[in-house]
Amino acid sequence: MNMPHNGRLVSAEQIPPGGRALRVSSTWSFGRKLALGFGLSFLVLMLVGGLSYRGVQSLARTSYQVAHTHEVLDRVNGLLSAMKDAETGQRGYLLSGNEAYLEPYLAARAAAPQLLAELRALVADSADQQQRVAEAGGRVDAIMKLHGERIDMRRQSGLEATLRAVQTGEGKRQMDGLRRLLGDMNNTERDLLRERAAEVESASSDVRTAIAVGTVLGLLLVVAAGAFLARLLHARIGFAVGEVQRSTNELQATSVQQAANARETSTSMTQITTTLSEMTRSSREIAASAQRVVGIAGQTAKEARAGDELLQAAHASIATMREQAKIVGDRMQELGGRSRQVDLILDLVSELADQTNILAINASIEAVSAGEAGARFGTVADEIRRLADRMTISAKEIRTQIADVRATVEDTKRSTQAGADAVEAGVSRFTAVAASFADIGAMVVKTNDAAHEIELATQQQATAVEQLGGALAHTAQAAQETEVSSAQTSQTALRLAEMSRGLMQLIRPRAAQ
Repeated sequence: MNMPHNGRLVSAEQIPPGGRALRVSSTWSFGRKLALGFGLSFLVLMLVGGLSYRGVQSLARTSYQVAHTHEVLDRVNGLLSAMKDAETGQRGYLLSGNEAYLEPYLAARAAAPQLLAELRALVADSADQQQRVAEAGGRVDAIMKLHGERIDMRRQSGLEATLRAVQTGEGKRQMDGLRRLLGDMNNTERDLLRERAAEVESASSDVRTAIAVGTVLGLLLVVAAGAFLARLLHARIGFAVGEVQRSTNELQATSVQQAANARETSTSMTQITTTLSEMTRSSREIAASAQRVVGIAGQTAKEARAGDELLQAAHASIATMREQAKIVGDRMQELGGRSRQVDLILDLVSELADQTNILAINASIEAVSAGEAGARFGTVADEIRRLADRMTISAKEIRTQIADVRATVEDTKRSTQAGADAVEAGVSRFTAVAASFADIGAMVVKTNDAAHEIELATQQQATAVEQLGGALAHTAQAAQETEVSSAQTSQTALRLAEMSRGLMQLIRPRAAQ
């Protein structure tokens, strides 16, 4: 009797008994059964993880509450300590009258409102504690007010009057009431601490129980799934061994056919490799010619760049000449301005010489009128007049020379301007020549780039042909190796058949015997 298996007809004798019973009696595949086993284990793991996560959350929440309770206790104790410091500070001042004793009182008066505000915020979730905080705030205000009144009384009325006020016991009653209130708050918070400690213990116990039960249940599921899968694999392996034996026979026939095809492929690849070798030699010759073209174009581009650099240097020199001509023109113009300033100075000197001459004449007249007493003064006046005459003559000579210099400067300015105009015209023509030379250099560079691209393309073509030849050579070698491996595959198929028979004997030793 034949049964269908993977699109082929398989005889009933080739299917192991366990495998036949499994395939007939069950519609579930091996993968689905394996997924079922892992799915149950995963569900147990998720259950344990969920319970553990819930327990950890409870522990974390309780820990936050415990920390909150400790903060409340810290503020309560801080408030009580501050009030004790205030009482101690005011008592020390009442007895000694020394202002230094008031430092604890002043510090407590500054800290008490902040501590009360923090307590109100911390116990906002408890109405009883809120009421106690409100009552404690009233007592703190009353105590601070009483301390302040007694401190003022000590400053104004002295020690005896203050002691009589203290003996009334009002401060002690207020302080005892505050201690009682803060003690009640402290006790309430400590009761909460004990309750939360019990919650922590309960949550820890639940987590430990969940982990222990989940671990045991998971182990049981893993053991059961392992035993079931082992029995299932035993049946499946028997069936697979039969399939391996049949596939081995087919593999031997296929390997013989592959060996024949590989020999034909190797012969064809050898012929193609010979043809590609000839193409490679041709490509290398083309690449060598292109490389020589690139060398010539590169040398031309180098010479063009050198010529362009010389033109740029000459252009810079002409620009320098133009600047120097402009500077000379500016200096000539400045010299003309200075000559005009010298004319003004000479006018002033001439005027001064004329005035001096007039004064000298007047001085001579006065000296003659003075007679013998003015004789020396007259001599000096004559010398001054002669000096003034020489100054007038010198000023005229200098004016004549300045006029000559001004004429020379004007001639120099006209010559310099003509030279500058000639330089400008030369610069314009030189710029046009430099632009033309730059265009020639750019075209040479483009020619060099094009030749280089031709060289690269030819080299790439030669490389590609070589790579193709190498690939075909590898293919021919692979064909030969395929021929060899086909023989090895045939031998491997024989060994695989022998191993499958040995495996079948391991699975069904009685049938093999």
